[in-house]
Amino acid sequence: MDRTFQKLLQSKIDLSSVGVEFREDNAPYFCTPKGASIFGWAGVDGIHFCFIRGFGSMVFAISPMNSAPNFLQPLARNFADFLRLLLTCGDASALEQTWMWNEAQFKAFLQDNSPTQEQQRTLSELAEKMKLKPMEQPWAYIKELQTSFDYGKIKYTEDYYDTDMNPDAEPTIPEWKVYFDGNFWGHSGKDRAGTEIRVDKQFEWAGHHWTIPAAYSCSKGLVMDFCMCIPAEDMRKFMKKWDLHPENDSCEYFTQEQQMQINLDNPLCLDFIPRLELNGKIMQTSHGCSVVFNPCLPDGMINELEAKWALEHYNLDISYGWMIFRAAFPWTSKRRPEIKSLSLTMEQQSKRVPGPHFKTHAPGDLFSFSHPVNGIKYTLTVQELEQQIISQKRIGSDRWFYPTHFTAMSYTISPEPDDDISIRDCADGDKPLEIAPIANHFAPESQNDIVCIGIIGGAHGPTTILCGDSKPENLHVACSALHFEPVSDDIEWRVEYNILHPLKKTFLLM
Repeated sequence: MDRTFQKLLQSKIDLSSVGVEFREDNAPYFCTPKGASIFGWAGVDGIHFCFIRGFGSMVFAISPMNSAPNFLQPLARNFADFLRLLLTCGDASALEQTWMWNEAQFKAFLQDNSPTQEQQRTLSELAEKMKLKPMEQPWAYIKELQTSFDYGKIKYTEDYYDTDMNPDAEPTIPEWKVYFDGNFWGHSGKDRAGTEIRVDKQFEWAGHHWTIPAAYSCSKGLVMDFCMCIPAEDMRKFMKKWDLHPENDSCEYFTQEQQMQINLDNPLCLDFIPRLELNGKIMQTSHGCSVVFNPCLPDGMINELEAKWALEHYNLDISYGWMIFRAAFPWTSKRRPEIKSLSLTMEQQSKRVPGPHFKTHAPGDLFSFSHPVNGIKYTLTVQELEQQIISQKRIGSDRWFYPTHFTAMSYTISPEPDDDISIRDCADGDKPLEIAPIANHFAPESQNDIVCIGIIGGAHGPTTILCGDSKPENLHVACSALHFEPVSDDIEWRVEYNILHPLKKTFLLM
């Protein structure tokens, strides 16, 4: 046992306030390596810290909620250095996330998350009893360790692989099966896999080349895969425009408005509504999912395995980008029909487009703007500004304390527009605060933040929902973001347009 670690145990210092909680039950996760000795838990997302047999006193962080292959990261060459890093950074969360930051982002995180009084007391006790000094260059120390570490030497259990193979080997491609109540990652229920029906239909639509390789006849309905092709050059231009790379691929680095524009620019993002006509009867989608393949990902980023498997199964060209959307269409009759004729109608959905900003000070304030498509000039008139509070009882959480203060603005727009104009607060709301720990410490959980998936991979950003009542005719209501304290400053609002480009076409499939 590491001597510094043994000394810490004897000192009975409680490190839970700085993100290292000691527990009696240290059950491993699927991504916990062989020979791991778990000594601490972060308390969120199943993140735990361990030594690994064969690596001496080196300290590792295991993060089950990360995407492969980033479940494991070395943090310190020995336990003494691990404690010195804690003394500098104030919390283990900074150490665990360093692998995905550059130095500026690391320093910004430390500046924005200074230690609380409780953490400062723990750190003072740690420094005094353990006779340790803070690490002078924490970011450089961790980066040098992680850059030089040979991740290929880590061995995992059978829970991580289909078989107990070398970590450098590619996972075994599973048997291709498609279920009605399923997706690219698995399925629920006891229904049998659908029977594949080859379609092999190719067509041009919405500025893209499309392939529908197959449909699947299931007991509950028909499942169909839509494959949209994107030239690699389009992806490169998009990534260059937004400076997207492994260290700048999260929604947290962009404003709400930038995220909206990124979704509009992303060649891998296209919202559409498919509708089938089977034997003369219309079939609507009940649910769907998608995976994307980007041929231009830089070093340090990988495509989803499920996307690679889909491309291999359908023999799609990997020199192109692909968005593969799987849609489920319930049968319109109790019995599974014989397919005599099948046609597809593709209809593009509207897009949210950001517009001008404005501030309001009092009822009677006016703001004029023009629609970007039809050029109609509108005037918004503020009718009422009122600070309101949502009762914590309505939220109903014993674990989280949520912000409850917001400002409601009622307004009219002249001339009265269709449902294609709305008003949003430009600011983000306050994040909820955790007031009680989760009951099941070993269940992965997401942090009290908006979960954002990487932009380069093509996922959509978070959707904003407009709150407000439908009051008297022509009176609209917009609500600001939620805060813990009343908003005293003038709120900056943004006009948003719901732009619809009429695009609809029908294709004969069978």
